[in-house]
Amino acid sequence: MASAPTLQRIRAPLQRAAGASFTAARTYATVPDTPSPATANPATTPARRPTYFKNTTVASLDDFIASRDSALPATEAYTLRTAEVGPASNRRTITRLPEWLKTPIPAGNQNYKKIKSDLRGLGLHTVCEEARCPNISDCWGGDNKNAATATIMLMGDTCTRGCRFCSVKTNRKPAPLDPHEPEHTAEALARWGLGYVVLTSVDRDDLADGGARHFAETISKIKQKKPGLLVEALTGDFRGDLDMVKIVADSGLDVYAHNVETVEGLTPYVRDRRATFRQSLKVLNHVKDVRGDEGIITKTSIMLGLGEQEEEVTDALRELRKARVDVVTFGQYMRPTKRHLKVEKYVTPDEFEMWRQRALDMGFLYVASGPLVRSSYKAGEAFIENVLKKRAGEKVATAAESKLGETVVIEPQL
Repeated sequence: MASAPTLQRIRAPLQRAAGASFTAARTYATVPDTPSPATANPATTPARRPTYFKNTTVASLDDFIASRDSALPATEAYTLRTAEVGPASNRRTITRLPEWLKTPIPAGNQNYKKIKSDLRGLGLHTVCEEARCPNISDCWGGDNKNAATATIMLMGDTCTRGCRFCSVKTNRKPAPLDPHEPEHTAEALARWGLGYVVLTSVDRDDLADGGARHFAETISKIKQKKPGLLVEALTGDFRGDLDMVKIVADSGLDVYAHNVETVEGLTPYVRDRRATFRQSLKVLNHVKDVRGDEGIITKTSIMLGLGEQEEEVTDALRELRKARVDVVTFGQYMRPTKRHLKVEKYVTPDEFEMWRQRALDMGFLYVASGPLVRSSYKAGEAFIENVLKKRAGEKVATAAESKLGETVVIEPQL
């Protein structure tokens, strides 16, 4: 009988031979073996994975490229279309985006590119980019540079509140304020040559004044560098601190905007719980107390499509008129991501026109209403053409009446 060391000496060469034959037979995944025609079997070839899109009635790619867009009749254009998506085991129906809400990919002209380049160079943020606004190329890259509108977002890109419709980042402790931001903002706006600018900001509940003094300093520096530039400030509610509202209102701005966002009944579900409809009304009303009814324009915005009822919108408009709000805008709520509130309804352009006319009948100075209208969308154009001209006309009429009165007094002395 062989001893244990003898068996080990015999086993070692056998193991090396077996390992060598295994290594020689191993192949690499990147160099597949090419089977001979005789050995190839089509039945064993794995089938291609089927796609889920089975609609064979659509036109070919060549037909799609060659076709030209043609205007659809209103009855067809306003009809909402649905589509089934997902695997066969989990099909679901979704509503397709209506035609009136589709916009071209923002390309922009030289003015658009210059604004974007300067923003990156100075470390500034815009709500146009942060909120993924569909009108960015239209506002930044208008044919007339003086009519273009930019919306600068002050105090960083991170908000301390978490509204359920907004895509801006949130954090309880955002980064500290940039002390050079007011100067950089004023320098950029003076360089662009815009006619109208909107300043907005994230909510900064972590600051004692909510950022009101930072806001006021920025507006003051802008007016120093370019006095003729019209400035609109779209602010938060400063947690209802009316003293902070006064600081911003007295900073030299032309339009004070604060959005109620939705009707009173939906406010707790749409906005952060620290924001209330009544608190927003107090902010807007206090601006008029500080500057007077004719001393400043106040403005707010309402989103439609969140499930609001007609009576609720009408009541909201009545409350806004009681607070002496001058301008109101209506726009379609668009869901930024799946984490945000669903769209309950796509409001048609005819309905937006109805709300525009109804608000004007209630006494608002100007109303912008449409599916793609946002609070600051073409704000300069709307303001210049509809608010300034109207007030300028009233001043001319008042001056003419005054001169006529002087003539009447002088005539008996002749």
